[in-house]
Amino acid sequence: MRRVARWVRPLNAAMTPALSRALRNPDAVFDRVVAKAEQASGMSAGQDPDFTEDFRQLLHRFADVPTISYMGWMGTVTEMGMRLENRLRIRRLHTENPEIANEPIDRPIIVVGLPRTATTLAHKVIADPEDNRAPLLWEFHNADRFDIDPRLRVQRRKKAGQVSKAVNIITPIWADIHPSSAETPEECVLALPHGLHWMTRFPLPGYRDWLGQRDFVPDYQYLKEFLQVLQHGDRPRRWVLKSPFHMYNIGALLQVFPDAKIMWTHRDPQTVMGSWCSLVETGTALCNRTYDPRRIGAEWLDTLSWMVEQGRRARLQVPPERMVDVSYHQLTADPYGQLPDIFERLDMKWTMREEGNLETVLARPGMRRNHEYSLGRYGLDLDQVEEAFGDYTRMVASMR
Repeated sequence: MRRVARWVRPLNAAMTPALSRALRNPDAVFDRVVAKAEQASGMSAGQDPDFTEDFRQLLHRFADVPTISYMGWMGTVTEMGMRLENRLRIRRLHTENPEIANEPIDRPIIVVGLPRTATTLAHKVIADPEDNRAPLLWEFHNADRFDIDPRLRVQRRKKAGQVSKAVNIITPIWADIHPSSAETPEECVLALPHGLHWMTRFPLPGYRDWLGQRDFVPDYQYLKEFLQVLQHGDRPRRWVLKSPFHMYNIGALLQVFPDAKIMWTHRDPQTVMGSWCSLVETGTALCNRTYDPRRIGAEWLDTLSWMVEQGRRARLQVPPERMVDVSYHQLTADPYGQLPDIFERLDMKWTMREEGNLETVLARPGMRRNHEYSLGRYGLDLDQVEEAFGDYTRMVASMR
């Protein structure tokens, strides 16, 4: 299956003059994004100057990518507008309704682990019990109180569904790589302004170093405010969050969610790397006119091994009872046998309802992947991966 639709390349070529004009003045583009977000949210960006200025500088980073395509630019600008609109709306709702800050976000479950390690499977199953809750894709597109007008809720779900379908048309392989819809749980990086997720689209020299120096506590505080808004007007439930990229921010995450339980899925990095590089190549192929798969391999081998190192270092400060380690190999080989034990370790009950939901989740496209991807395409070999991850590879092997 093709990574991107056949018409994407000629469209990018035809729109090169329009892209060139936009790249000459990214500040003007960003000013239009801000004005639109302010109008839609009912809040001035001047009330959140640091966030807004950080986003402006991020757009400049994208504008400096020499290989950026028209589709890559437009898609990223649109997403930044969505994120800024959400930010301003959440700020307005907290200002107008101070009681939202009292919404309890108790004992959240945070699913982490290298990408392609069954975190999506775990997320969908753990979020299903009636007393649990995960943010849905449409809510990331338009965060708002739970008790909004039902007609507005329907409109927003429909719009998010249209966006999801458009993504699958533009990148036909995406439905197999990361199946999603407007009403399915999604990764909470969509509520975090900065992170490694932006690097899945573009080569961004220096950005990871910038992230390494960043204080992520305010970002996770914003994530909490985001969840409080979604919960307001509903009964409190236990939130289930998921992203591989939380792994390098466990310390900041626990400062904001001190009673969280962290579920960490583990899989052989030598298998992870090929699968992850293939996913990144799909985003890169859409967002860039040209690219080198070997750059993807080198950059993400360094980045993912760094993530694991950061996470393992941070967990030394976490009480063992707060960590739930899960073997990908055991979970995928015997999900019906493994998940009841995982539920118990997360202080949850496994019932016939959960077993039925697991059957539904496993039947969805993309949940049982039947093939992996070549490391060689990305300039990597097994020895390089083992050297980069060190004893983590041996630790995962011991969990089989």
